[in-house]
Amino acid sequence: MTVNLVWFWHEFREWCRIVAAVASLRQCEDLLRVVFPHLDRVLVERVRRVGGTVRVSARTRPDSAFPCPDCGALSRRAHSRYLRLIADTAVGGQPVAIEVSVRRLFCDEAGCPRCTFSEQVNGMTTRYGRRTPALVTMLQAVGLALAGRAGSRLTAVLGATVSRTTLLRLVMLLAAPTPAGAPNVLGVDDFALRKREVYGTVLVDCGSRRPIDLLPDRQSSTFAGWLREHPGAQVICRDRAGAYAEGARTGAPEAVQVADRWHLWHNLGEHVEKEVARHRLCLPGPGAQHVPDDRQRPSGEVGKAAADAHAASHVLSGRTHERYRRVHELLGQGASMQAAARELGLAYNTVRKYARADSADTLTATSWAHRRTILDAYKPYMHQRLSEGPASTAELHRQITARGYRGSYGTVLVYLRALRATGIVPSPGPAPPTARQVAGWIMSDPDTLGEDERARLKAVLANCPELESTTAHVRGFAAMLTELHGDRLRDWLGKVYIDTLPNLHSFANGIDRDRDAVIAGLTLPYSSGVVEGHINRIKMIKRQMFGRAGFQLLRQRVLLS
Repeated sequence: MTVNLVWFWHEFREWCRIVAAVASLRQCEDLLRVVFPHLDRVLVERVRRVGGTVRVSARTRPDSAFPCPDCGALSRRAHSRYLRLIADTAVGGQPVAIEVSVRRLFCDEAGCPRCTFSEQVNGMTTRYGRRTPALVTMLQAVGLALAGRAGSRLTAVLGATVSRTTLLRLVMLLAAPTPAGAPNVLGVDDFALRKREVYGTVLVDCGSRRPIDLLPDRQSSTFAGWLREHPGAQVICRDRAGAYAEGARTGAPEAVQVADRWHLWHNLGEHVEKEVARHRLCLPGPGAQHVPDDRQRPSGEVGKAAADAHAASHVLSGRTHERYRRVHELLGQGASMQAAARELGLAYNTVRKYARADSADTLTATSWAHRRTILDAYKPYMHQRLSEGPASTAELHRQITARGYRGSYGTVLVYLRALRATGIVPSPGPAPPTARQVAGWIMSDPDTLGEDERARLKAVLANCPELESTTAHVRGFAAMLTELHGDRLRDWLGKVYIDTLPNLHSFANGIDRDRDAVIAGLTLPYSSGVVEGHINRIKMIKRQMFGRAGFQLLRQRVLLS
């Protein structure tokens, strides 16, 4: 009886150890399925660490059948086995490699041209692949977000180091979405591939706020061809560019074109600033006093003479007038603006500014005449000293240097020379507002202006009936834009044409040429705001790639990110 009890006790202990081992094995298998779900389809033989890498040894199940890639017939008859080394996602910060033994199977289908084929483990292996699908998906996400070099640095931290070219190649393997048709509300705008030289076009679904395609240029024919291949657009939101207007008319004549409200307001602001610059002499400034022992001037010419003499004596004035003359001389000879820019060594935008200006005086008024300088804070003191009696330039330079001036003696000399040439010294007081400041006050909601800004704008408008009319027209246009009253546009244009405001006439002429789209923009709730957001994102992606990527890679990243 005692022997039987001892034997039973030993057997019970052994049985408990077996149960515990089985339970532990089941727990390990459950953990394995959680960490490596794709290993559930193979037999894991060994897990070890080799040189900082977790190496998992496994083999496929001998009783499983796989389809032939050509005919699809299932086969279990093995021809041979061979080892494949597959990189996997990291575990615990350590790289993982799966060493799996796979079979080469016979295809027993009589009509199939393939004799043997390799079995593929679903979720682990692919034909010619050296990475698991999970790792490839992760690397593609890194490539889409960070592109080559930055993405390669991140993969080193993620335990799956690859080169920048590998990341870009994986991104290019992704299938970009191809829309079957255009969305109901389509947004279109251009972006610079190479500024002032090469431009592309982005097309956005304004309903889902997603980009749907990128075009390699901004030609009207390209846009029209895309619309013909992708019918269905009912509303097309665009800027004021003529190429997109023509492309929309050709490719989708039944669609309603909507001119973007922000571009309308921005264009109006540019013309208002030019109109203010035309009346710059009406801007109230500080009073003027006569320098002792100089000739008297009629009081009505004081401000004009001081401004004209100051502008004429400025070191940039001569250069501005000469550039204006040369630009118009080249354009008059039939040269393009790009050719003129190359001939004069100027930027294209600079040549365009000179070409569009009414006169060189307009350029001097809007560019440097009211530009802030390091001397501005010390001008009231110098004006006061000159009004008290004669003072030499060297003496004034020493005095303002003691007060904190850090500029050169030459800057003081040029400024005082201009004042002495006119015989007039402004009284100490605030500087006159610039054309841009006044245009900003006119374009702003009156309720958002401060007390000082409202007072200064009121003084400007009281001194200039033309600017007062400009302000009334701007506020009328703002009411149309914010309240979506496109039906008032015809009356607004008629009122603008009555007044003698050349720059507003130019703006009105541009609206007249695109009146239907402008009325739709001032009536319908659609706009190109979402398109402008994607333009900013495209700029970020381009700068992230340092301009080293081509159009196809940019398209992949924009459409798939």
